[in-house]
Amino acid sequence: MCFFFLIYDNIFIGGNMSTLAGYLNPKKLKDIIRQTHLIGENKILTNLIKNKKIFSIILYGKPGIGKTSIATAISNDLDIRYRNLNAVINSKKDFDIVIEEAKLYNGILLILDEIHRLNKDKQDILLPYLESGLITLIGMTTSNPYHKINPAIRSRCHIFELQALTLNDIIIGLNRAKKSEYLKGVKINKETINHIASLAAGDLRYAYNLLEMAYFSVSDKKITVDLIKQINSKPVFFHDNDETGHYDALSALQKSIRGSDVNASLHYLARLIEAGDLDSICRRLNVIAYEDIGLANPSIGPKINAVIDSVERLGLPEARIPLSVIIIEMALSPKSNSAYVSLDKALSDIRNGRSGNVPETIKSGTTIYKYPHDYKNSWVKQQYLPTELLGTEYYVSKNNRNEIILKEIYEKLRDS
Repeated sequence: MCFFFLIYDNIFIGGNMSTLAGYLNPKKLKDIIRQTHLIGENKILTNLIKNKKIFSIILYGKPGIGKTSIATAISNDLDIRYRNLNAVINSKKDFDIVIEEAKLYNGILLILDEIHRLNKDKQDILLPYLESGLITLIGMTTSNPYHKINPAIRSRCHIFELQALTLNDIIIGLNRAKKSEYLKGVKINKETINHIASLAAGDLRYAYNLLEMAYFSVSDKKITVDLIKQINSKPVFFHDNDETGHYDALSALQKSIRGSDVNASLHYLARLIEAGDLDSICRRLNVIAYEDIGLANPSIGPKINAVIDSVERLGLPEARIPLSVIIIEMALSPKSNSAYVSLDKALSDIRNGRSGNVPETIKSGTTIYKYPHDYKNSWVKQQYLPTELLGTEYYVSKNNRNEIILKEIYEKLRDS
């Protein structure tokens, strides 16, 4: 394979156009597959392009769904000077060079891959120039930026989550590839395209790479399902037949646990394990612990953290063992959503302007505060809620053993 590139003081610029994925890389924003929540008529990124303006943003989502393509398309549509860096591969010197170029040309767009792995030294170099606007950043990551990216960087960027590609999106991409000059003379039917798409698990780059490998592995350019199976022997695994796939399986897992159907819970866990996405499983279990089980079984949260630790240490196939244990316990556990529903009510009041002043009894430095620990049962009557919200009850307990006990304790204290 051949590569074209330029070396700009050790900064890699350009791309690999000798691969099918590189050849088909969208040049304009309108050519991006899916991401219709950001791209299209009256959508955020499209309107920014129309207004000839871009801000520092972070794009995150699974591999092969278009993060780099969107970043490159934005630079092409705006016809602005840009540079590509990788947070891991490129050195501090490379970042310094980009900054000097930005000063020379009064601004530059920096497309930064693996931004979640940007170390403190490189962050310190970038921050003042992000702040001043001399550098506009498009960061890309497969990790949740709210957990993995330094808050100082995050606060200077707008964060956009990209949608997972569906089976149909991958098929659209493969049909584009089939018609391209790169695969001149290719012979491939609908069944084979669907088969490749099903193996890609939402990763368009993977689908392109598989198609390209097949194309160059035969002399007659005829690609069949059998040929694909020879290249990739992984069994075809459909989450379902309506093309929503992986995320539907995650949703089904949560709804099955919420509905206390232990067999369905195990079924969807098996699907997700077969797909190999342990990170998504662990994240979803953490959500379920507090959204659906909550106060009915408070011990489930720490148990899940222990399971996640085991999963990370073991990996597949052994990770399935602790996962099976926790899934069964979660499905059969009592359920309660009272905690997060209660907080959402409080948040709704705040967002709708119902707040009021903090009572004098509990303000910082007050001399009239009654210290509960000085009283029997650590309880003393005094005003905590703002006057405007007196009598408001956000928390409504569910009828499970743990919350009944908590409710009884609260009522005894309140009535004492």
